[in-house]
Amino acid sequence: MSDKVRIIEMGPRDGLQNEKTAVSVEARIAFIEALVAAGLNTVEVGAFVSPKAIPQMASSDAVLRGVSHLTSAEFHVLVPNEKGYDAACAAGAKMVSVFAAASEGFSRANINCTVAESIERFKPVLARARVDGVKVRGYISCVLGCPFDGEIKPKAVADLATTLWELGCYEISLGDTIGVGTPAKAKEMLRAVSANIPSANLAMHFHDTYGQALANLYAGLEEGVRVIDAAAGGLGGCPYAPGATGNVATEDVVYMLGGMGIRTGVDMDRLLAATNEMSGVLGKPPVSRVASALNAKRKRASSSFSVIASAAKQ
Repeated sequence: MSDKVRIIEMGPRDGLQNEKTAVSVEARIAFIEALVAAGLNTVEVGAFVSPKAIPQMASSDAVLRGVSHLTSAEFHVLVPNEKGYDAACAAGAKMVSVFAAASEGFSRANINCTVAESIERFKPVLARARVDGVKVRGYISCVLGCPFDGEIKPKAVADLATTLWELGCYEISLGDTIGVGTPAKAKEMLRAVSANIPSANLAMHFHDTYGQALANLYAGLEEGVRVIDAAAGGLGGCPYAPGATGNVATEDVVYMLGGMGIRTGVDMDRLLAATNEMSGVLGKPPVSRVASALNAKRKRASSSFSVIASAAKQ
């Protein structure tokens, strides 16, 4: 394995868009600033979609403009069609993402169209982005299972990934949206996709519903994939999969990779501070196992110090 992995932080978009609590533009900007300060230099910050459909992503233009001073970082935004692309470009977007599903059932439930129709929607986006010099990332949902169609064949994922690649996406993010995958199936899927697309241009976007995300990521690392999508604190979920958790927690990924001697460039203390701040805004503790463990450890240490200090005064 190489000694470096690139983490793409999904919390401000993929995480917050599935949270019931609405987060202000100011709090979203502060969250992104804290994540960048922690060393997460690629962050997905919003989605240019209908605010009626996803109210949590309203004012993504203000968020994108609000973090434009962070010139060392790369900010991605999601766009579903040309209208979204126009709005994103007007706000200064240099990186956009388009999305499709590996299953017909999820595509119809999520964006009310077939997989083929979804591709037709963003073909103009890719064509215009090429002319405008805007890079496009492609997402594929439900690569290891679908809440409507069940098991997904690796060939279906590979064929769709190849289509996105040939249309001009520089990177393909493969999403286990409902978190049902296991390592052997993850390897099988990645091998099918990498037959036509270099592993260097693939990313893993694994949710942790069944506690398999880290194991699946390790399997993917063995297959040569070196880009991981993660969300601070394990934010998010999937509205079409009851019980589905958010993307794998960034803290958990950083801890695992650090233990393997793989560099991420992420400062765990600063990342934890960013997670805790957003957890306070949302009014709930982080899902991340590592964040929970570190918070508990610090709480114990603080309590012990208070006891010692109190005894010393007496």
